[in-house]
Amino acid sequence: MSGWDQPKTPDGRYFVARGQLWRISNPALDAGLRDRLDGELMGARRAVGAAKRTGDRVAEESAHDAVDRAKVALGERGPVWWEDGAPDLNRHLARTGPHADWHAKVSNEND
Repeated sequence: MSGWDQPKTPDGRYFVARGQLWRISNPALDAGLRDRLDGELMGARRAVGAAKRTGDRVAEESAHDAVDRAKVALGERGPVWWEDGAPDLNRHLARTGPHADWHAKVSNEND
């Protein structure tokens, strides 16, 4: 992935931004479907911004709902896409829990 600058956990399930784990899209998604969903997500995010700029709360709520639907479809929210029973650590601190040692090493490499 060109331009990807956030560290990705060794299990491939999360990237780290500002010290938090964020779930990565389901890697098993068909490339065409992933591209379509990414497009929907970006469009929904633009709609959120436009609604905020105009102060349209109804449009903003609708756009936030569209963002959520796209993220669920991508596997970034909602049910986890892996099947080994591992818990979802989305939005947990990377420096704690099962990725703590890995994060400490990666953090020191990036300093």
